[in-house]
Amino acid sequence: MIYRLMADLVLVTHLAVILFMIFGGFLTWRWPRIAWIHLPSVAYGVAISLVGWVCPLTPVENGLRRAAGDQGYEGGFVEHYILPLVYPPGLTPGVQAAAAVGLVLMMVIAYGVPRLRV
Repeated sequence: MIYRLMADLVLVTHLAVILFMIFGGFLTWRWPRIAWIHLPSVAYGVAISLVGWVCPLTPVENGLRRAAGDQGYEGGFVEHYILPLVYPPGLTPGVQAAAAVGLVLMMVIAYGVPRLRV
């Protein structure tokens, strides 16, 4: 029971880190120093995605799930939990390109809008 709870805690932490990478730039509007944490975390997330590394939280979660008697899963967190949400069956290249442009625009807004208020 405790291993399953710990695995779920790692899962929630993993999701929180990913959400911080995506939306953390907006926190800099209130707390500008967060950029010192956000930008390196985004760089790390991009590197993991581009190089194909596995986030260290994935083997920790799988180990805890196996210790709880569960099977664990193949691949990384993103492949197991996020890809089915982000890339549902039938997703077109146009929609993927629009999502990438949307993410870039979100970062431009997050880091650009505070500069406009000066």
